[in-house]
Amino acid sequence: MSRTEILESVDEAVRGIEDGSTVLVGGFGFAGMPFDLIDGLIRQGAKDLTIVSNNAGNGDVGLAALLKAGRVRKVVCSFPRQSDSHVFDELYRAGKIDLEIVPQGNLAERMRAAGAGIGAFYCPTAVGTPLAEGKETRTIDGRVHILEYPIKGDVALIRAHRADTLGNLVYRKTARNFGPVMAAAATTTLVQVGEVVPAGDLDPEAVVTPGIYVDRVVRVEERHYTVQGAR
Repeated sequence: MSRTEILESVDEAVRGIEDGSTVLVGGFGFAGMPFDLIDGLIRQGAKDLTIVSNNAGNGDVGLAALLKAGRVRKVVCSFPRQSDSHVFDELYRAGKIDLEIVPQGNLAERMRAAGAGIGAFYCPTAVGTPLAEGKETRTIDGRVHILEYPIKGDVALIRAHRADTLGNLVYRKTARNFGPVMAAAATTTLVQVGEVVPAGDLDPEAVVTPGIYVDRVVRVEERHYTVQGAR
């Protein structure tokens, strides 16, 4: 019997997220960003959140809206500043939000390690930069590596293209990005999809995230967002 809940509303999907939670948020820019779940999180009211994502928000929607609402204490990401990251910029310059920069490959691998049960791993990325300060090092095959620890989430908010009633997920092209590793790295995984189909309708060879990693699924209408952040 599936443990995945197929829900009727976004607000029901985000219930129970606690203050101080670490929330993994999928998306690469707007591609794969779970806008509806983020809007639901804003309404839900959890605060003092640590957000782990590829970037720190675009325009005034999605992550930027969550930051603007004052709900985020810290951002862990690879690309905090872009031409339209004015919300994060203002908060950071005012000392109202903390930032931890993680190289993009390390970010993905640290979450993958959490999902795979790997205690830590050595990686040469960031050696000799401020990002390596204070970290354990080891020379492997003549090259210096730094020790990186997994990034685990209390909650993951991700977006997939389709789900079946068992919670199995398929993604649409580049919208996949961090979704699979985040689903595995979080204690509770919430997914918004454009369509929910009966079990057996998805080609098993096309399933990327098995339902064992998915706790709640909600179907939402597909919407398009511009680079400027307008709907």
